[in-house]
Amino acid sequence: MSSTGRNGEELQGVTLLGHRGARYPDRYAPEVLESFENKHQNRDYFVKFNCPEFTSLCPMTGQPDFATIYISYMPDVRMVESKSLKLYLFSFRNHGDFHEDCMNVIMNDLIALMAPKYIEVWGKFTPRGGISIDPYCNWGRPGTKYERMAEHRLLNHDLYPEKIDNR
Repeated sequence: MSSTGRNGEELQGVTLLGHRGARYPDRYAPEVLESFENKHQNRDYFVKFNCPEFTSLCPMTGQPDFATIYISYMPDVRMVESKSLKLYLFSFRNHGDFHEDCMNVIMNDLIALMAPKYIEVWGKFTPRGGISIDPYCNWGRPGTKYERMAEHRLLNHDLYPEKIDNR
């Protein structure tokens, strides 16, 4: 593959990037997700997104929940386009679901979009009622080394918890 940039064919289906009139969804909207071709399918590497302004609603009280969402994945053929991911995550703003469900829904939607080799989604929610909830989920392609990697990372993901001093 060439390293001279992307041609129109490679960017086919990417409609939101550079579009100033993009609308922010007011409901859960997985259909806004867009993908493009990975030009480096011959190697394993991680792509990581840090999303510090995620909000959703508590399904019981309707109160807002705030989190930083970390999404890390190893692409195969397709990659998620970042502006579409931003709009998609924004679509949770009026979505009522528990923290754990939001993380698993995000992961499932990204698997359906990209079919990555490996993916993990970790939400670090600010406390409400004196407790924070930090759900972590991951997935590796079944029958491959990525499935074994997912199991290993799941079993060992929080051996060294970070120092919490800002929430």
